[in-house]
Amino acid sequence: MPTVDLNCDMGESFGVYKKGTDEAILDFVTSANIACGFHAGDTATMRQTVQMALEKNVGIGAHPGLQDLVGFGRRNIDISPQDAYNLVVYQIGALNAFVTSEGGELQHVKPHGALFNMAAKSTSLSEAIAEAIYKVNPELILFGLAGSELVKAGKKIGLRSASEVFSDRTYQADGSLTSRQESDALITDSEVAINQVIRMAKESLVTSVQGSDVLIQADTVCIHGDGASALDFAKYIRQALEKADIAVTKISDIIK
Repeated sequence: MPTVDLNCDMGESFGVYKKGTDEAILDFVTSANIACGFHAGDTATMRQTVQMALEKNVGIGAHPGLQDLVGFGRRNIDISPQDAYNLVVYQIGALNAFVTSEGGELQHVKPHGALFNMAAKSTSLSEAIAEAIYKVNPELILFGLAGSELVKAGKKIGLRSASEVFSDRTYQADGSLTSRQESDALITDSEVAINQVIRMAKESLVTSVQGSDVLIQADTVCIHGDGASALDFAKYIRQALEKADIAVTKISDIIK
């Protein structure tokens, strides 16, 4: 039986600004990527999200992003590998302190937004990120885009590396995600999204926007928690995966 982890980006509220329905979505996902204060999140939100994830036995991951609150970490910034190393170490440390203080254990690290996409194509950035994670804790699992430089860098340095696929994003023929600047970047039809995930999990294939099939490994499936129908979709995709005989469990149970 195919087995996947279902992860969601969360903890993205800060101050008086509230984003997402994290507590409810945690009932349906198995891993949570918690913002660490650079692209979103704040100290109170980090602690509260950690507490909720621990209560619901959801694997906790640090979600480090570029220091770009205004752009939500989705704008490319020309940073050096050393900058990437430093910001990843800093943000992992911040979230890990909350996890440890609440009696939990950090499971994984997933870079956010532009940092994630830049590292997917840049060997130097991906190696800096992988080194940062390894030096903080070599037992952490690195999430990277399936087939990307980030996954390769994680495996090269000795990290357990999870290949991530997306339920609501379209793919290019080279296996990369379609840029959010393009009109066809997002999948808004739930049925189309579900069918894409099921095929990736069962056949290790995804159809690109160019029409060709792309070989892809699906260890963990990302859903986004900030959309208007995010909660309904989280519930729907969990039920659909299990109905399709695809087991859903946190990544630490899949990658030993």
